Amino acid sequence: MSKQFLKGNEAIAEAAIQCGCRYFFGYPITPQNEIPEYFSKRLPEVGGTFIQAESEVASINMVYGAAGAGARVMTSSSSPGMSLKMEGLSYIAGADLPCVIANIVRSGPGLGGLQPSQGDYFQAVRGGGHGDYRCLVYSPTTVQEAIDLTQLAFDKADEYRVPAILLSDAIIGQMMEPAELREKVALKTDKSWATVGWKDKSRPRAVINSLHLDPVELETKNLNRLARYKLIEDNEVMYSAIGADRDILIVAYGIMARIARAVVVDHGEELGVGLLNPLTLWPYPYKVLNSLADGKKAVLCAELSIGQMIDDVKIAVEGKAPVMFYGRTGGIVPTENDIYNEILRIKEAL
Repeated sequence: MSKQFLKGNEAIAEAAIQCGCRYFFGYPITPQNEIPEYFSKRLPEVGGTFIQAESEVASINMVYGAAGAGARVMTSSSSPGMSLKMEGLSYIAGADLPCVIANIVRSGPGLGGLQPSQGDYFQAVRGGGHGDYRCLVYSPTTVQEAIDLTQLAFDKADEYRVPAILLSDAIIGQMMEPAELREKVALKTDKSWATVGWKDKSRPRAVINSLHLDPVELETKNLNRLARYKLIEDNEVMYSAIGADRDILIVAYGIMARIARAVVVDHGEELGVGLLNPLTLWPYPYKVLNSLADGKKAVLCAELSIGQMIDDVKIAVEGKAPVMFYGRTGGIVPTENDIYNEILRIKEAL
């Protein structure tokens, strides 16, 4: 299939449909509105169901219900709307259900603004809701990666029975660029746990629940979940790197990685700078970054926030090199020249 000129948000929605998503429940909020709008047109064409819920709270609980029945289901939102979904997301994680949630991040906190941001990192990678749980978190830097990671998110959510988050931003959601959409056969996984009726009495009755009043039972559930999280950490780390053997290493994701990559491509040898771009924010590439930190003069964490991923960068580096930070907030996006000048300042300071 040849490449098409695609808008990020619409590409995410079509990618989901192409890998078997037939249910979408959501509520409008800028800058992700093209996702539900696209689903509202396309899902009826493929025999699916689209519902604009009365609220973000309602939409995530509709996801809970469809996921419990074994369906491939998705919702999307942007930062304040994601906050409203957190209780339902914790219930979904507590019931060990797979689903995919796209967060097209805007600036905050509070209502904030409509411009791009990476201020939802903590919320995504640390769970966001109450209790001991994790979500797979993918972060694209291009429209093509948004397509590929959306489809991967569905497969991995099913495989590990966890929610998966596509953490993107207003630029990648709104931008258009050439990309290829491919139909993807859904990964075959056991869904005998799904509530599809109990006609077959030879199997245990399926019950979807996150309430366990017996503390021993709840601890056992949490420890079993922890074992799955360990498997994810061992097997699902994704990243890209360029010039990572040079003296200074930039660590960035999403749109900031895209800007930093331009600096490395254009000036990497001149500046002695390379890039590590985590594509999974959880599981985070701790071991990779720890190894790359050996012999580095500096590691620069670059984010569209006042500093969130930097905590994971410091954990990974383990003091092997100075960790420095460059961030913009409020919706201001730096240019390639801004990053170039920051590298010059670091070199002068070393």
